Amino acid sequence: MALAVIVGAGAGAGSLVFRWCIQTFTRLLTGHGDYAAAPGTANPHLPWLGPYFVLLTPVIGGLLYGPLVNRFAKEARGHGVPEVMLAVAQRGGRISPKVAVVKTLASALTIGSGGSVGREGPIVQIGSALGSTLGRLLKVTEGRMRLLVACGAAGGIAATFNAPLAGVFFAMELILRTFTAEAFGATVLASVTASVIGRAAFGDSAFLSLPDFHVDHLAQYGLFALLGIAAAIVGVGFARFLYLVEDACDWLWRGPEWLRPAAGGLLLGLVLLALPQMYGVGYPVLQKATEGGYAVGFLLLLMLGKMLATSLTIGIGGSGGVFAPSLFIGAMLGSAYGITVHHLLPGTAGAVGAYALVGMGAVFAGSARAPITAVVILFELTGEYSIILPLMLAIVLATAVSHLLSHGTVYTLKLHRRGIDLEGPARGARLGGQRVGAVMGPLPAPLPASTPLAEAADLLSRSGHGALPVFDSAGNYVGVVTAQAVAEALAEQPEGAPAEVGQLTEPPAPVTADEPLAHALHTLLSAAGTGLPVLDPARAVPVGWLSHQSALRAVHTAA
Repeated sequence: MALAVIVGAGAGAGSLVFRWCIQTFTRLLTGHGDYAAAPGTANPHLPWLGPYFVLLTPVIGGLLYGPLVNRFAKEARGHGVPEVMLAVAQRGGRISPKVAVVKTLASALTIGSGGSVGREGPIVQIGSALGSTLGRLLKVTEGRMRLLVACGAAGGIAATFNAPLAGVFFAMELILRTFTAEAFGATVLASVTASVIGRAAFGDSAFLSLPDFHVDHLAQYGLFALLGIAAAIVGVGFARFLYLVEDACDWLWRGPEWLRPAAGGLLLGLVLLALPQMYGVGYPVLQKATEGGYAVGFLLLLMLGKMLATSLTIGIGGSGGVFAPSLFIGAMLGSAYGITVHHLLPGTAGAVGAYALVGMGAVFAGSARAPITAVVILFELTGEYSIILPLMLAIVLATAVSHLLSHGTVYTLKLHRRGIDLEGPARGARLGGQRVGAVMGPLPAPLPASTPLAEAADLLSRSGHGALPVFDSAGNYVGVVTAQAVAEALAEQPEGAPAEVGQLTEPPAPVTADEPLAHALHTLLSAAGTGLPVLDPARAVPVGWLSHQSALRAVHTAA
């Protein structure tokens, strides 16, 4: 619980720093706090260039973040969430600490210089890297490491969108891909902590101010159902188009990778010149669309423009998320659909804003297949319970149709293209050929042989292991005591039962750091607890701990 709060606070603070960096770079390069709020205007620093300055900003940004990412953290390229999913599924939750710093700068430069991407993917990766770093410093077990990574992701989403519940379900549905009481409790603590920090800095309002609306006619449910099906097609199309453009950029570019963002920035600049509403995240444009501020034709143009601008930003090597672009695309689709049905069925259709909101959730659900997150985040944005039924209907239909149309999602397709299946072993995994020393975890805190049984029971229950090493008063390793042995001894007290763990300690069959894992598996399977100590082959002293989990990960992941 304490670690979850610490990670949540770190993610909240990281969100503040990240947003400050975005605003700073945007003002430096455009002269505006958010250029999407004043599209097509001149840069007050360079008024003589007029709107043509947007041809240069992506090039300048690319020259700054391209070498940074290429030199220090290549995994900071792209939208970030797939890398976190991979780290949790196949790497024990291990994420390099430098990712947090590089991702912050690279994504802020990408968005500030016109990259049409979101800020949720970067803050998920930043928060997750902070959680992983804390776990490695404290040498927690793999299960706790994964949980801390999820806490960082939950805190990042909560602070970014001022949506604590959405942060929790995003972490559980997409990062952990499991629902347990422990995971829920930990991610809630992290999410609440990050939200408190975010609200102290940015206020208690959501990042969008949506109009009030409600369902007036039962026939509207049929209209929302049709919108959900259309949103699934658009969401899957967005995911496919994103990687199609990335493949095209890979095929066309033959120069050094560090220069690719600057060279591709010329193309992105042309898109921004033609459609300046695509600059950055684009929340002001999304807000105006939900209020019915655009005509149907222009809404569809904005939808297609966002697909192109986001895909091009990612394809040239930019760093940013695809969550916000999917919401943007959904809002444009929903608004256009709402205006159309309002003209066709003026007495039945209802408010246009309702269709924009439902479109946002449905397109995200269609592209990411995270229906619970989609429902929760849209509900938190509005606080309108009356919209929950059509929202759930459209999102579930979008998710189901997406399953029929595509095997992967906007997140997993990136991994599938690299030959990675989150449900199976990693590509190139060696089945037991590694040395035990290469796959073992840190040695748990040992127990002194004189430890009373009641205290030992408490320490064993909090260790995450079913057994712990025991050392005598001279510091010599004497064996292992299991939770089962301590529990049985406590049940037998007070008649003739041992009072200290030294009396229950037994030496397990030796496993040394230099032997193959395949040889150690037989010993591990016969171990009384959930693991056993790994001995230094020269001195026969414990230097690590081989658990069932670490052994399974070793045969499941690449060397």
